[in-house]
Amino acid sequence: MKALVIYCHPSPASFNAAILERVVATLEQAQADVQVIDLYRDGFDPALCLKDWQAYEDCSCNTNGIEAHVEALRWCDTLLFVYPTWWYGLPAVLKGWCDRVLVPGVAFEMPASRDIEPSLSHIKRLGVFTTCGASRWLTFFIGAPGRRTILRGIRLLCARRCRTAFLAHYLMDASTAETRSRHLDRVVRKLQRLIGAPRHIQSEDGLEDKSHSQTPPLR
Repeated sequence: MKALVIYCHPSPASFNAAILERVVATLEQAQADVQVIDLYRDGFDPALCLKDWQAYEDCSCNTNGIEAHVEALRWCDTLLFVYPTWWYGLPAVLKGWCDRVLVPGVAFEMPASRDIEPSLSHIKRLGVFTTCGASRWLTFFIGAPGRRTILRGIRLLCARRCRTAFLAHYLMDASTAETRSRHLDRVVRKLQRLIGAPRHIQSEDGLEDKSHSQTPPLR
């Protein structure tokens, strides 16, 4: 298994950072090859400038400047996103990553007279691990646009039988050390089911015994 994790949060002390740590540890325990792209740490520029927009459909040059991201995307068979949900959707930096990296010739093809054709059929597992300040009810009342973007929009570009997973900690501003610790345990179980970890790995307690009670409730 080759797992690519797209991580998006400005603070290394955030709860999302704790989620990322647990995701990577779970993947490594399952003996997966793991790459992490930390958009804030790497200083990723999310803006689709005029030059990039003009070259958007030109597959000979529309990946200039983002070659490493494209290579990682083509390498993986498992694509995971760890990010905070802001204004019910993707953070601007992550949305910009989608705009700039999921381009024609990489994520899809653009036939002249019909819908796009998927180009990420090598991706067989797709997962989202996020946090939300709003409640689950309010998030779904608004329409959960962040979840839809990935699990419908990007999912459409992946393998026909691509497996998906979604997990969110809602009401983050009212979270407690106990709710955050329980959520981290759920992250492990959800990811193990997604990647089809062997039962002997799923039953091990090495990951779920870690306490993150001191992790601040930052989104």
